[in-house]
Amino acid sequence: MTYLISSDCPAAPAGQRLRALLQRPGILPMPGAHNGLAALQAKAAGFEALYLSGAAMTASMGLPDLGIVTVDEVAFFVRQVARAAGLPVLVDGDTGYGEALNVMHMVRCFEEAGAAAVHIEDQLLPKKCGHLNDKKLADPADMAAKIQAAVRARRDLVIVARTDAAASEGLDGAVSRAKRYVEAGADVIFPEALTTPEMFRAFAQRLPGVPLLANMTEFGRTPFLTAAEFAALGYKIVIWPVSALRCAARAQADLYATLARDGSTEAMLPRMQTRAELYATIGYADYEALDSSIVATVVPEMPARGTTG
Repeated sequence: MTYLISSDCPAAPAGQRLRALLQRPGILPMPGAHNGLAALQAKAAGFEALYLSGAAMTASMGLPDLGIVTVDEVAFFVRQVARAAGLPVLVDGDTGYGEALNVMHMVRCFEEAGAAAVHIEDQLLPKKCGHLNDKKLADPADMAAKIQAAVRARRDLVIVARTDAAASEGLDGAVSRAKRYVEAGADVIFPEALTTPEMFRAFAQRLPGVPLLANMTEFGRTPFLTAAEFAALGYKIVIWPVSALRCAARAQADLYATLARDGSTEAMLPRMQTRAELYATIGYADYEALDSSIVATVVPEMPARGTTG
């Protein structure tokens, strides 16, 4: 119960715990978790670290991922996901919300909110999803300055530098930028929107010894690869940023369409998490037990059609 009980919380800072995971052999899978419930479900499935996607987060707010949200709005989501699951969370920091001082402010806010890592991208505002067209890139020196600022501001936070240069500057441009970001102090490099396994392998070969992150987003430029395949290509982390939100959003759309058509949710019951399952996921009984003055809840059984009372 990491949301309330201090003894259930990890003793080490989130950044230190993530660094320990990265020291282990093999690849570290980080599924996207856009809220606390998703974080608990990912933890229950056995994942040890999570990713908070800007695209998933803003979509859950009813907004496009165009750099609209503020540091404080993102910090709310960071706190929610980190406190719910108690797992290290890598946070999408977009372009850093401004220049060097803004980046430092972001790093302090996210670390205080419980983040383990943040990634900063070398785009200019208005930024776009990395798999879309016509992205505008920052000058490499300006991006390097942001990385240096982030390193100076952090305590334990892992700094991930994302480069979107492959689409417009090719592999050579992306590698050149990545090397500059490593020199500036980045702990991990995130080459966005590579389009073939050969590109992933070539990028890794030109950055020996540097931990690399692969983005396995659906409906983008990257072909489907498994975590094991990314590991074989030389990558240390793989994220699935929006997968959970995509599934949840489709399920919600189907529910509303069914309700509008039938005037009832009965046809959707087989696809629903039951009340008992939800309560088990969020630890309802454990929270209730914290206060003996609360009467234990008995989960009601749904009455059969046509019964009353």
